[in-house]
Amino acid sequence: MSRQLTCPQCQKDGVLRGRPQSPREHVAALVFVSPFHCPSCSHRFLASRLRVNHPQYPIDRREHLRIPVRLYLSFSGGKVRGEGTVLDLSMGGCIIKSETRVHTDDIFYLQLSLGEGELPLEVAAMVRSVSARGIAFKFLRAGQESKRLLAFVQAQTPDQPDKSSGKVGVAA
Repeated sequence: MSRQLTCPQCQKDGVLRGRPQSPREHVAALVFVSPFHCPSCSHRFLASRLRVNHPQYPIDRREHLRIPVRLYLSFSGGKVRGEGTVLDLSMGGCIIKSETRVHTDDIFYLQLSLGEGELPLEVAAMVRSVSARGIAFKFLRAGQESKRLLAFVQAQTPDQPDKSSGKVGVAA
């Protein structure tokens, strides 16, 4: 007896449940109304979560769409220099595989090789986490505003709109 939610703006399935961000959304949560957002059009809306199949609607904490990639990366900060492979990339950050030891909250300058014959993209980033999966970097403000990064991400996802302008979700 569960129901399938669709985006009221684009009518597509696959909307994701988000965390309440505003006072209005926190109050709505008291009466079983949750914020949802559409990964296709970035529309954010409130809907009743009663009789919604919850396993299909996990809480999405990501602010930006992640795209799987395989890019060479070098990084440096303080006395630490390293290199690795970018496994996924978004306007908010990336996850890399590297043998270099880093620590959470370290700040580095990253150089991402986006393609043959192109100058590397340079961004400042902070280490968000280190795990067996890899090193998660969060781009600092200048990286999130990079037009080259935006163009690259959009070129890799032609059917998905850029989510950086809509700012949906809670965390990168």
